[in-house]
Amino acid sequence: MRRVADWQIQHYRDAFTYDTPHHPLDWTNGALYVGMSKWAAMADSDKYYTWLKTIGELSKWKLHDRKYHADDHTVGQFYLDLYKKYGDSNMLTPTQEQFDFILYHPAKTSLKWQSPYHQSRWNWCDALFMSPPVWAKLYHITREKKYLDFMMAEFKATTDFLFDPEESLYYRDESYMGQLDHGTKIFWSRGNGWVFAGLVNIMNELEPRSAEYEYFKGIFEQMAAKLLQIQTLEGHWAMSLLGQEFYPTPETSGTSFYVYGLAWGINQGILNKKTYGPAVEKAWKALVSYITPDGMLGYVQPIGAAPGKSWPDKTEVYGTGAFLSAGTEVYKLYGGK
Repeated sequence: MRRVADWQIQHYRDAFTYDTPHHPLDWTNGALYVGMSKWAAMADSDKYYTWLKTIGELSKWKLHDRKYHADDHTVGQFYLDLYKKYGDSNMLTPTQEQFDFILYHPAKTSLKWQSPYHQSRWNWCDALFMSPPVWAKLYHITREKKYLDFMMAEFKATTDFLFDPEESLYYRDESYMGQLDHGTKIFWSRGNGWVFAGLVNIMNELEPRSAEYEYFKGIFEQMAAKLLQIQTLEGHWAMSLLGQEFYPTPETSGTSFYVYGLAWGINQGILNKKTYGPAVEKAWKALVSYITPDGMLGYVQPIGAAPGKSWPDKTEVYGTGAFLSAGTEVYKLYGGK
């Protein structure tokens, strides 16, 4: 984990999918910061917190540009994590003010894909990682139930729309419903990884055994059982979760999110270690085997919305974030502090 974290900080501005580096507040980096903040909490050096604080300070602790778009809320997760540690109101206030605006001016748009202003609500499954945990953290910090109530209503609306109860998986968005790839339903690995990790990041902010916690736990258990069934023999999960034979190439961002969630479930006593432990061990060993000697996590699928390709010499910041999140729970699972 240290090797991967250090490599990513060194290459923070030169590892990206397209022609230009990601904006520091882009969702791609937001996912990195989520994992980096978890790593910072267990590392034996303050340099990772210092790096994160510098990013926040340079950005004046503001969210990214689009007021309603879930992607642009992602950085709020690490802002609020740092607020919990340092108690600096500057880390909290911009996010709280923006979410208060959304509360009193909620988007009324359709969840259907390509309808006007459709991404003003969480109508693609990735969004369930990006924004809901920020609302949950804001509730945890302030104890103002309005934040929890908004998050619950919107999360349930998205789940009712995108969750396939037959497969216990989420469609990426409406455009994939009814579509087949080599005869199989299309459930994108990283997309469901976003959801699975998002569930964990939400539940971490809620009171266990509360009605809200139980709602998320129910989805989590359904997804976990399905993931156990469809893990590949090599240990990773295929880019098209039900189409392993058509997508044999490893993919590490989705797999990292699954390792994170499954290991967390075992650590929390939600998942049986005897049943799920071997899957975590196999997947973690696969992930580690895809790290280059200098610390780059390979086989991270580039930015996209569907199953595709990945390469051993290509990475992305969100893959590192997912891996660092996974490592924190794997470390606890095997006796770490």
